[in-house]
Amino acid sequence: MVLHLKVKPGSKIDKLFFDAAGQLNAKIKAPAQDGKANAYLVEFLARQFGISKSSVEIISGFTNPHKRLEISAEGDVVAKVLSGLEGVN
Repeated sequence: MVLHLKVKPGSKIDKLFFDAAGQLNAKIKAPAQDGKANAYLVEFLARQFGISKSSVEIISGFTNPHKRLEISAEGDVVAKVLSGLEGVN
């Protein structure tokens, strides 16, 4: 399943949520330098979906806050996690 999300690195907390426009967002603690934020994002999403890190792949947006990711998990698992997310924060 392909996910489109906007990442805000260097945040005080780790959080996955939807903004007012319905865009999936991720706040992560890792800084945006030397690929640290991308590696941390993969780990964070793997924990959120209960899958291995190798099941999360960044397809595009390596140097951009807007990313496309391939999540190799059952569609109902992904849908369950996404439906439980909070709105605007």
